[in-house]
Amino acid sequence: MRIKKRILLGVCGGIAAYKTAYLVRLLVKAGADVRVIMTDSAKAFIGPVTLSTISKNPVYSDFFDEETGEWSNHVELALWADLFLIAPGTSNTIAKMVNGEADNLLLATYLSAKSPVAVAPAMDLDMAQHPSLQDNLKTLTRRGVDIIPFEEGELASGLSGPGRMAEPEDIFGFVAEFFQAKADFSGKSILVNAGPTHEAIDPVRFIGNRSTGKMGIAIANELNRRGADVQLVLGPIPNDLEIDDEISVRRVQSAEEMCTACTDIYPSCDAAILTAAVADFTPVTKSDKKIKKSSNSLTIELVKTPDTLATLGEMKTKNQVLAGFALETNNGIEYAKSKLERKNLDFIVLNSLQDTGAGFGHDTNKVSILDSSGEILTFDLKPKTEVAIDIVDHLKKSLA
Repeated sequence: MRIKKRILLGVCGGIAAYKTAYLVRLLVKAGADVRVIMTDSAKAFIGPVTLSTISKNPVYSDFFDEETGEWSNHVELALWADLFLIAPGTSNTIAKMVNGEADNLLLATYLSAKSPVAVAPAMDLDMAQHPSLQDNLKTLTRRGVDIIPFEEGELASGLSGPGRMAEPEDIFGFVAEFFQAKADFSGKSILVNAGPTHEAIDPVRFIGNRSTGKMGIAIANELNRRGADVQLVLGPIPNDLEIDDEISVRRVQSAEEMCTACTDIYPSCDAAILTAAVADFTPVTKSDKKIKKSSNSLTIELVKTPDTLATLGEMKTKNQVLAGFALETNNGIEYAKSKLERKNLDFIVLNSLQDTGAGFGHDTNKVSILDSSGEILTFDLKPKTEVAIDIVDHLKKSLA
């Protein structure tokens, strides 16, 4: 079983912590990217160097490094993870999770987590059976936390019964089944395009826009994590944005190249989400040498570029889904509806530059989804990674 996911493992201070070395080894061997947060008490049972060596990543424990002052950003850690797995979960940590306490890095990260959270509790028999612990586990379950059940057997006290942390192989099995259940796009091939296009004026200058590609990449990553075979056509953007390794990336520069790549790929796809900010016009002639300042003005004749979205709308079969984006500054709903109909789309995602924090250059976005059925869904401002989940969820309904 391959698990090409990002697992954040929280290790608490119980004797079962020694088992986490083997758990990390199983996850890494399966292809997971594992990062570990340890409470201070966990270090009494297993060393950070061991877990760092096996995971091939630094181990986090403190809010900041006392020598350098470098901050361990619990928010970034929480947003990074596809799953936050706490194993072993002690009675103390579980109680603090229920009460919203944040007196260590693990708990602060839990309170910032946007990913699913799972806990494999571990404690002695009487603690495991205590009504307060049982109530806390029920509370976490109601809040959406998955509880990996105790296993029965000999405990550190010498007693025997429920309280043992599930064995590493069983926790690994839970993780594998968890992600298998989340792979709701397994067997689906999805085209996504992202970023701007650059229309050359000469070898130095171009016509472009402020698109960063963040929204499209977030959608591509979300689709990949849910099992899709993702084909990403990417305009010229910086190389520092994280794209999941499994995604097939085809890089282009111009609107013509973007259209050619998308029309090549779309016929073999089940759906396409086109997020790219493709230039509407390109120079009629492109100088092969840098244009010099020979006068006080320069006139450039422009011609329309190929319309990738409209072209795919004409190609679309009854078994395919096509979605596009509309970035507007005014009359957004009206223009989005018109674009939805003219270009034969199944749904369109509208964002407006009038909304603070939305559009180009931000890590957040605020969108509305207009469906061909007439439905309009409006969402609050949120990180683009979460916006991607909303969009992919809507695509899932469209493919049903």
